[in-house]
Amino acid sequence: MTDDMEDLNQTYPGAGNFLFGETAKENERILALVRSGVKTANYAPLADFADDPQSKPQPGRADIAMNWDGTPALVIRTRAVRKVRVGDVTTTQIAAMGDDASPSLWQKNTGLSPDTLLLIEEFELVEDLSDR
Repeated sequence: MTDDMEDLNQTYPGAGNFLFGETAKENERILALVRSGVKTANYAPLADFADDPQSKPQPGRADIAMNWDGTPALVIRTRAVRKVRVGDVTTTQIAAMGDDASPSLWQKNTGLSPDTLLLIEEFELVEDLSDR
């Protein structure tokens, strides 16, 4: 564990570490959207948390978004968590996720059934760690 991570774990007790995106390029793009304030929400199928319910976002908890290389990038704090079916996701929620697609196109792009239950996490940027 690096000194930065030890300091962050003391500053934000209980924070989990996670990566945005599936590739380094996607991770960099999403971190930029969060830094700019465009992305203030995230989603995941509720079923993704079946094996580890403690990993669900929790209102009030801070978490550390990592750069692709494993170094800390940002600290976010969960403001709210909502259960929403894919077919009921709104344009406002999609925009908060940093996307400008219509609900029907967004749903198609996810590849998920309209009945799939999602957790939508609304968050705020607490600290940009790029200057540390």
